Order: sequence, then C-alpha cells, then structure tokens
Amino acid sequence: MSRSATAATQSIREMRDFLFTHATDYAAARAGFAWPEVDQFNFALEWFDVVAAEKPDRPAVQIVEADLSLRTWTYGELSTRSDQVAAWLTGLGLRRGDHVIVMLNNTIELWEVMLAITKIGAVSIPTSTLLSASDLEYRVDHGRARAVITLGTLGDRLLTLDPGILRIGVGDGISAGWERFDDSADAPATFEPVGPTPASDTALLYFTSGTTNRPKLVQHTHVSYPVGHLSTMWWLGVRPDDVHLNISSPGWAKHAWSSFYSPFLAEATVFVYNYARFDANTLMQVMETHHVSTFCAPPTVWRMLIQADLSRLTHPPRELVGAGEPLNPEVIDRVRDAWGGTIRDGFGQTEMTACIGNSPGQTVKVGSMGRPLPGYPVVLLDPVTGAVVEHEGEIALDLTNPPLGLMAGYFDDPEKTAQSRAGGYHHTGDIAVRDSDGYLTYVGRSDDVFKASDYKISPFELESVLLEHDLVVEAAVIPSPDPTRLAVPKAYVCLTPGATVADTDAARAIFTYAHERLSSHLWVRIIEFVPELPKTISGKIRRVELRGREAARVESGDETGQHRDRDYR
Repeated sequence: MSRSATAATQSIREMRDFLFTHATDYAAARAGFAWPEVDQFNFALEWFDVVAAEKPDRPAVQIVEADLSLRTWTYGELSTRSDQVAAWLTGLGLRRGDHVIVMLNNTIELWEVMLAITKIGAVSIPTSTLLSASDLEYRVDHGRARAVITLGTLGDRLLTLDPGILRIGVGDGISAGWERFDDSADAPATFEPVGPTPASDTALLYFTSGTTNRPKLVQHTHVSYPVGHLSTMWWLGVRPDDVHLNISSPGWAKHAWSSFYSPFLAEATVFVYNYARFDANTLMQVMETHHVSTFCAPPTVWRMLIQADLSRLTHPPRELVGAGEPLNPEVIDRVRDAWGGTIRDGFGQTEMTACIGNSPGQTVKVGSMGRPLPGYPVVLLDPVTGAVVEHEGEIALDLTNPPLGLMAGYFDDPEKTAQSRAGGYHHTGDIAVRDSDGYLTYVGRSDDVFKASDYKISPFELESVLLEHDLVVEAAVIPSPDPTRLAVPKAYVCLTPGATVADTDAARAIFTYAHERLSSHLWVRIIEFVPELPKTISGKIRRVELRGREAARVESGDETGQHRDRDYR
C-alpha cells in the first residue's frame, strides 16, 4: 500500500538530510544537529513505506548465498510483502503490544517479519538461532513472549515452552500444530493499522550479550532505535544508493544497527553474504562483483581478512568500519596499506545507538574510538566519586537532555534501570581516556581492568600488542592471582591456523615480542595456549569465565600448560 509522508517523516528527513549535507564536517554536524521531536511514529509505515512509494524500484535487500547466487528485493516489493505478512499475523491473533520472539537467519523472511511486526505495533524480540533450548526458554519467559517465529528445523528448541505460545515456522521441518509462514502468501496484500503509533510505545526488546552475568533485556521505543540510528548512519557514512555490507548475525543489536535501521534511513541497500564457511578471498570476490560501497565488520573478520591477500579487492569500499569490540591498531594499518582507506572505529551499546565514532572525512587516530557523535552528550565520570573528569573515567551520557537514541530502560527491571541512571547520567560500565583533541580511547570494561603491583592494567592495551605477533590470532588478558603483586597479567592465546612451532618456541617468541614493546610493569607474565576463547553467542570474549578458570587453577596449584616469562629469559 502506498503511504504518504507525515509530519514525523518530514522532521526526520530534515535532520537526516542535514547530516548528509555535513557528512564530513564534524564541527557543523555536532553544532547544528537536534533530535527530531516526534510524538507519533511508525518506522515501517511512515518511513520505509514512504521511501517505497517514492522509489519503488530501489533495491532494499540483496542476498548472496553460499553458491554465489544473488536475489534482490526492492523497497516496493518489501513494502507490499510486509503489508501482507502484517495482515496474516493479525489474522493469527497478534495485536499491538504483543511480544514476538524473532529467531531467524539472514533470509528475506527476517526483514518481512521485522517490518510487519512494526506495522502492527507489536514488539520484536530478535534472538539468535544459536540459542539452546534453555536460553530460549529464559528469553520467552523474561520477555513475556506471546509468539515465536523461527525455522521449522529448530522445533526441538521449543518443546519445553508453554503450549499456549503461538509457534510460526519458516522453511522445512515444521511440526504439527505450528503455523506455516508460507501460508502468509495467501493473505490479503493490504494492511490497515489500528491507528497512529505512539512514539513512546515499546518496539524492540534486545537481550544484551551477557559477558559477565545473565543478559539484561533492553527496552527500545518506536523512536529510540528507528530514529536514534541517525547517529549510526552518519558514523557509518552510508548514503542513498550505497550497497552496505554488515557482517553480523541476526538476534543482536548490531544487526539492527547496520542491517536494518541505518541503511534504510539512508535509503540505501542492505547487502548480505550468507557464506557456509568464512573465506576471505571469496568475500572479497563478492564485494567486488556486487559493488559493496560501505562495509562494517567485527574485529574477528578484520583479523581474518588481513591473513589473505587484500590486493585481490581492486575496488575497496569507500567506507570501512569496525564494530563490536575495539579494533587493534595493527589491523587498521594493514588494511590502510592495502586499500588506502582507514577502518573507523566507534562505540555504542545495545542500550543506545552509536554515540562515539571516528566520523568520515576526519582525522582518524589509530587506536581511538573517535569523538562524541551528533546528539550525544558524552562525559567521563570518576568511577569512585562519580564526578565529571577530563582525562580518564567511565563513559557516560548526561541525562539533562536525554539523547533520543538511548533506551527507555531495562524491561520489567526498575532497579537496574535506576542503577544505570544514577546521579543523572547513563552509565556504560566502559572506561576510556580522552586526549587534548577530544578523542576517546577505549581502556576496558570497568570490571575487566585490574591492578598488578598497584599499576592499573588495561587488558585491551596488552591484547593489542600480542595480536600484532604473526603467530597470534586471538588473545585475552586477565589477572592471575599473585601473593606478592596481587595479580599478574596472564594471556590466553589462540595461535594462527597452521602454526607448526612448538608451544615453548611460540611462548618464547611472544614473550620476547611483547617485552620489547611494553613497559616492564605491563609485561604479560603467563601464557596459556588454547584452541579457542570462551565467547558469548554474539562473539564477545567472556573474560569473567577466564578469570574464574584461572582462580580455580591457582587454588589447585596446577601448572599444566602454563608458560611463565621468567622461564624464557
């Protein structure tokens, strides 16, 4: 159904176009940007459908499969199809305010469902297909889900759920008693919303990564992510007609950042490559063939890319962005030498859109996350006193005028919400240092930073050096309890695939390399080689698990597999 621009659409577009005008002018963008003031807004109806009416033939989503076949869906096609899915879902009884688990892969059904749920005014709870049955049960219960939309082949994950939960299956292997998503193709191709969508209504519930404890449930409104991602769009540098590739799995907030809201706000194309197994050379071939112009990838992908011959990509993307965790300087240097562009890092959380970033056209300080983005009042707080400080402290947002891209709170948890807003600031739990030019450099999670002999140790700083060594593909630094120094830095290290050196030779080489590049009080004292690091499903290292493992090892006195620097001097 063709829909016309509303006052909300026009207000958002005005600010969007302002950011386009000042795409490379940091000072002007910061000074002139103001969050749109919107009382009623529905992203699918008042933005996506409006773009579709104006530019129906513009590609909205392109998906390349593992066999390198390509399919394209235009804005017009996806607008009509999401109307049909919305009509079908309401026919099944879903209504405004109902909570729906969306557990799908990067297939077109994901975009159809997300747009349709938004049109209804229901609430999406995006969820990874990698979750176990118990993890899914926790999310259904904690998220008060009324329905689950997932792959039919994942039916065994739902066996313990309340029988009253509506089950909708996509693809093959759908169990008896489930609704078949394919039946939505027979539904009416028109959808009429029940009325205007209040901007403050809940639109999304996202579970955090859970790096230190049970994941929290972040509550976003119909404007906090849908409109708040104007800051992310500007940081990414995505523009109309761009082909934007974001390597991210559905179910996590970063997917919404870069594979949904930001490119659609820019009227660009979401590009997906569904590889069966990551291969850097094939990825570059796909990027070359389909003219990927903006590219965002997590550190793991960037580290694998630099293991290949980057010169195979003769027309690199205009914009290169890293996200998920801070990117190490050595990776940035290698890519810049090969492609001429600099990977721009940034910072945000599930709780907010991008709030800090190295923006297009500005000086990129390698190792820095950049500067506060338009619309974000970023300050540093002393972790002990809570006072605003200039040089080093916890990254926080001044809530005197809350930024639009910040969450409404933690769902059904007023205590955690109040804690996150203590003292009139939103607390991120991340520590950074700020230089004289206003650039912020990540230090680490407040609960990951530790002291050794009264010196403060940033795991990220030590890991960055270790990752520069040719033998190291991943590393995680944690404190190892020590009776004299309180703690000493220990590194869990994954060696590069195909490494043939003995552990003792590898340890000697890595210790020597790190000692030559770090001050003595920062030296890694213990190395343990592991085949892989414990991670959340979203790919973030669970250092809390490593700390527990190390504490248990020290208490037992087990020295198996421990390489100590004193033995290699």
